Amino acid sequence: MDNSVALLLHTLVTFLTFYFYLLLIRVLLTWFPNIDWYSQPFAVLGQLTDPYLNLFRSIIPPLGGIDFSPMLAILLLQFASQFLSSVAVGSAVL
Repeated sequence: MDNSVALLLHTLVTFLTFYFYLLLIRVLLTWFPNIDWYSQPFAVLGQLTDPYLNLFRSIIPPLGGIDFSPMLAILLLQFASQFLSSVAVGSAVL
């Protein structure tokens, strides 16, 4: 595989890893009810993560006040990251 494709895959995996940490921070911050999601830096975090999480909230609505959609969102993100990592490693071997 071409070096530019390998670099692109590596960059995409790095982005997905960074986005995973943003999602993790977003989920952990929901445990603190006094956070104002309209003030900085929380507003930026919400703007970056909510569109992705809303995709899964439309599939799995909150049940009993508990939002299970972040688990599915993180699972899919990790699956994509692992898949792209294996493709990048496999292409480096060829």
